[in-house]
Amino acid sequence: MHRLLWTIAGFWLCGLLAAAGAGPYSLVDGTTVTGDVVRFDNNGIMFRTPDSKYTDRIPWVKFSQDGLKQLAQTPKIEPFVAPFIMPEAPARVSKPQVKIANMEDFRLKREEPASLFGGLFSSGIGLLALLLIYGANLYAGYEVALFRARPVALVMGVSAVLPFVGPVIFLSLPDLREVAAAAEQAAAEAVPVAEVEPHRFVMPGAQPEQPAEEIHIASGSWQAGATAAPPPGQAEVETEVFQRGQFMFNRRFFETKFVGFFGIIRREADKDKVLLLKTAHGLIVAERITRITANDAHFEVVRGDSRQEVMVPFAEIQEVQLKHRSA
Repeated sequence: MHRLLWTIAGFWLCGLLAAAGAGPYSLVDGTTVTGDVVRFDNNGIMFRTPDSKYTDRIPWVKFSQDGLKQLAQTPKIEPFVAPFIMPEAPARVSKPQVKIANMEDFRLKREEPASLFGGLFSSGIGLLALLLIYGANLYAGYEVALFRARPVALVMGVSAVLPFVGPVIFLSLPDLREVAAAAEQAAAEAVPVAEVEPHRFVMPGAQPEQPAEEIHIASGSWQAGATAAPPPGQAEVETEVFQRGQFMFNRRFFETKFVGFFGIIRREADKDKVLLLKTAHGLIVAERITRITANDAHFEVVRGDSRQEVMVPFAEIQEVQLKHRSA
């Protein structure tokens, strides 16, 4: 029984070897080998040629790739030759074609240049700038109205209708205060001013004071009837009187009539003169005009041993006299 099994196995092995004994198998050096496979292992393979001769053991490395692939078709030989078979290079994947985009599609299109005013009205920032400029124009009209003493509503209305032009027109016009002062001055100079005797205060029961022109100085007892006479060359003392109604008391009046009273050092001609102001509160004897504004004037007065500054509104002045200290 055992002999029968061995016989069958031998025939089966011979059949496998006969099946593997196809040929020819190409070698690396270009030659081929043909025959039946007799024996194979890790070191190589042996063939029996058709003329019943046996080849030497041929190493696996001497077979070409085609010969190794042909031997690998036998299942029993395939594990021995598989490590020597070089894997096939993978098919080269074609790279996708690079598509070059048109750069004109990505560039920002430049808008056609518009006019200056068109650009201002077509954007929010431009409209805001126009509103600010228009507001500045109205504010300029307001300031011009105050500077030129013009009606504020009139100047701002014209500035709203004629931006920039309206403020320039009113700025070029003369100041209404100067025009009124010049008209009053011209009217005052055209009408002759009557000489008005200065107002004198008389106590009840007392004799009225004699006018300055009629005062005579009696001679003293030591002069024995001599008559007093003014020193040679001394001019007669005169008093200039300016009353409300005949003159308009304002800044221009004091600046033009009493120029010498503004300086700290008085001129020789005005050094001995003072201003007598009659107001609703009493009399003020002013030595100097310290400063002056549009509505009032500040005068320096002597009270005792000190000098003080007194503010007098123009509306309270009833009369101004320019006189010498000795008058």
